[in-house]
Amino acid sequence: MSPISNTLPSAFGNPAQKMTSSEIAELVESRHDKVKQSIDRLVERRVISQPPLGEVKIQRERRVETTTVYVFTGEQGKRDSIIVVAQLCPEFTARLVDRWQELERAFTIDPRRALSDPAALRNLLLENVEKVIELQGEVEEMRPQVQALERIAMSEGSMCITDAAKTLQVQPRALFSYLREHHWIYRRPNSASDIAYQDKLQSGALEHKVTVVTKADGSEKTTTQVRITPKGLARLGKLFPPVAHAA
Repeated sequence: MSPISNTLPSAFGNPAQKMTSSEIAELVESRHDKVKQSIDRLVERRVISQPPLGEVKIQRERRVETTTVYVFTGEQGKRDSIIVVAQLCPEFTARLVDRWQELERAFTIDPRRALSDPAALRNLLLENVEKVIELQGEVEEMRPQVQALERIAMSEGSMCITDAAKTLQVQPRALFSYLREHHWIYRRPNSASDIAYQDKLQSGALEHKVTVVTKADGSEKTTTQVRITPKGLARLGKLFPPVAHAA
C-alpha cells in the first residue's frame, strides 16, 4: 500500500515538510494501526507531543481507501517522528532521517529554477517586499527613541544614580541593583560609598565627583559620588526602554 494524495486540514496548507504515520509504517515495514498505537502510548507518557490528524488516500490492490493518519510537521514533528521510529524499530531510524533530508531538499529553493519560474519569482519578491516594509515600520517606531538617546549622549553634565533612575523611568533600587550586578559600581568593605569600575570610568559612562561636606560639628568631610554621564545614560536608555503612559 502507498499514499497517493494528501487531503490534510487547512492548517497544513503551507508548503512545510510533513511526515505521516502511514509513511512511518512503510519505512519500518509495520502495520499502520500498530504505529498509531505506539504514537498514542508515547503521547500518553508525554514523550512526544500530540500530533494533529489528517487524511490520506491509500491504494489497496484495486481500490482507493481514505484513512486517518497522524501528521508530523516542522522541527517538533521531525524530533517526535524519529522517537517513534526508534521506539518501533531502532534499525530503521536511519531511513527516517534520510526521508526527512529528502523532504528538506525538496523545499530548498533553487535560484536558477526560481528565475525561470515566474510564479516562484513573484512569491520571492512579495516575501522580500513584505520584509522590507516590516523593517521600515520597526525603524520608524524606534526613530523617536534613537533620537532621544542621541540628544542625551550629546548633552553636557552628569547626574547621580537616583536622578538617572528618574530620567530612565525606573525605580532607583532597580537601577542600583542593575549597576552592581553588571559591574558598573561596587563598594569596598566597611564603606558606605559606591565606586565605579575602572572600565566604566575609562569608557566615559561613569565619573567620580568629589564633594566636601560640612558635618554637624563644623568639621569637613570629603566624599566621592558616582555619577552617570550623558554617554552612560544613553547606554542605559537602550537597556531600560521608556515606560508607555496611558493617555
